[in-house]
Amino acid sequence: MSAKISQTYVARARQFESRRDINKIGKPVDHGEWEISPPTVDAYYDPQMNDINFPAGVLQPPIYDAKMDDAPNYGDTGGTIGHELTHGFDDEGSQFDAKGNLRNWWTEDDRKKFESRTKCVQDQYAQFVVVDDVHINSALTLGEDVADLGGEILAYMAWKGASKDKNLQPIDGFTPEQRFFIGFAQWDCANERPEDLRVRAATDPHSPARYRINGVVVNMPEFSQAFSCNQDQPMSKPADKVCKVW
Repeated sequence: MSAKISQTYVARARQFESRRDINKIGKPVDHGEWEISPPTVDAYYDPQMNDINFPAGVLQPPIYDAKMDDAPNYGDTGGTIGHELTHGFDDEGSQFDAKGNLRNWWTEDDRKKFESRTKCVQDQYAQFVVVDDVHINSALTLGEDVADLGGEILAYMAWKGASKDKNLQPIDGFTPEQRFFIGFAQWDCANERPEDLRVRAATDPHSPARYRINGVVVNMPEFSQAFSCNQDQPMSKPADKVCKVW
C-alpha cells in the first residue's frame, strides 16, 4: 500500500471518529465505551467514569502469563492494577467524586498531608538524569510516579496475602520475593533513542522506563531484603529516607 493511500485511510478514519464524537452531544453517556481498543497493551483509570480498564492486550504473555507462578504476575500485572487503583486517590482522582462529578471530596488536612508526602517523590525523581544534562521534570511526572510506587506496594501486599499459607520455593535459582521484583522489572523493558528521551522528558507525564522501575524499588525495603542489598548500595535507602505516600 502506498503512503498516499495510507494517509487517505487515516484521514477518513479521523473524520469518521470526529463525526461519531459530535453525534454524542445531547445523548446519554455510554458507560460501556472504552477509550482504547481490545488489543492495546495498556490500561487506564477514567476519573469521570470512576472505573479502571484492562483490555485483552495487556493480559497476554509476556505481560501476564497464567502458566507462570504468581510472584512475577503480581509484580507485573498486579502492579499495573494497583497503579490504576491508586489514580482514584491522587491529585487527579481527588477532583472527582464516586459518580465522576467534578467535586473535591478531600479535606484541607488530607490534601496538605498528601502534598507533603508526594514532595519526597518529586524531589527524588528530579535528581534522575534522562539523557545528557536533561533531568526528569518531576512536577510533570509526579502523578504517574506516585501511582507506580503505590501500585507496586499494593501488589506486594496482595501477593503476600494470597500466598501466606503456601509453601513457596525458589524457581530458576530465584526466591519468590526476587521473582516478584523481576516480574515488575520486566514489565517496562525498553530500548529508547536519546532523541526520543529528550522529547518525552518535556512532554510525557510518565518517567523513563528505567526510573519507573528503579525509582519505585529504591523506596521498597522489601526489594533490598529480597536481594540482600547493603545500606551503602545505590538501590538501597535508609528507612528514614524512603518515600512513602500510601
